[in-house]
Amino acid sequence: MSARLTTATDQGGLDLPSEGQILVLHPRAGADLSVLPRDRAVLVQPFRPDHDFLAASGFSNVTWSVPQAHRFAAALVCLPRAKPLARALIAQAAAQTDGVVIVDGAKTEGADSLLRQVSRRVALDGSLSKAHGRIFWFRTDVEGFDRDAFSDWVAPETQRVDDFVTAPGVFSADGIDPASRLLAEALPGHLGARVADLGAGWGYLSARILKDDRLESLDVVEADRVALNCAMENVSDPRARFHWVDAALFRTTRPLDAVVSNPPFHTGRAADPALGQSFIEAAARLLGPHGHLWMVANRQLPYEAALAAAFSSVEEIGGDARFKLLRAAKPRRRPG
Repeated sequence: MSARLTTATDQGGLDLPSEGQILVLHPRAGADLSVLPRDRAVLVQPFRPDHDFLAASGFSNVTWSVPQAHRFAAALVCLPRAKPLARALIAQAAAQTDGVVIVDGAKTEGADSLLRQVSRRVALDGSLSKAHGRIFWFRTDVEGFDRDAFSDWVAPETQRVDDFVTAPGVFSADGIDPASRLLAEALPGHLGARVADLGAGWGYLSARILKDDRLESLDVVEADRVALNCAMENVSDPRARFHWVDAALFRTTRPLDAVVSNPPFHTGRAADPALGQSFIEAAARLLGPHGHLWMVANRQLPYEAALAAAFSSVEEIGGDARFKLLRAAKPRRRPG
């Protein structure tokens, strides 16, 4: 978020309530929330790196889910990339707010399109375009406001893909990711006694790994709390341990025999190879001297240099026109 919220309150006629809690849905690290009262704002962010950044920035109430029975004096929706999730967040804000509902996002996140869709359902109270984005708002406390205006935008908490539970907005919510399927088919029957799935999502690869009877423990590591909750439903094996944490920060008490990963590679809409590189560095740190990293990546992503820096042995073991399967061994030990 740029300074659109500040501009709207200073110059655009947007009035924030002087009392009552303000719901803020999915704000990101670095968002300009300076006009919000820190003691009255309830920030909801299920993505752990953003969640921790916001908690460290002085807000007293940062959580990963919305208190369902609570009413709010105002709400701010920070638009996510996924369109169904964006609509669901607007519906949720409208349902739980007795005042102004504010929607803010970049035009590349569909802010202008959502403005048109919202304006066909309710009367807008204001709008402002700035810094390649759009902020607009409407009130739910006006006479004649239709509380069912967004009822068809309400998303189910979970949905199903084959035999798996997923949720709107998580990665590959509507089907098994083809890269993960490719990696699952290439994995050996036994990876080792202690394994981690970094960036596990809703648990597809974890479920495959747990088919090994000789496996002793599996660390299921995922930064998106909603996806991790799905993984906890999809993986009931007691050998699995679930961790809501950024994979780059994950630690174990004992070295691992294998790490499996289909790392994320997007920040917003832009490809960001640094994300996958941080997973590679984490794997090298977590593995024992004879451990292996098994990963899948889009063919255009330049991971080979990072792999060569972190491991003494790197090879491409398969793939297709879209994805490459990589195996790395002999993690390099760095001083300290």
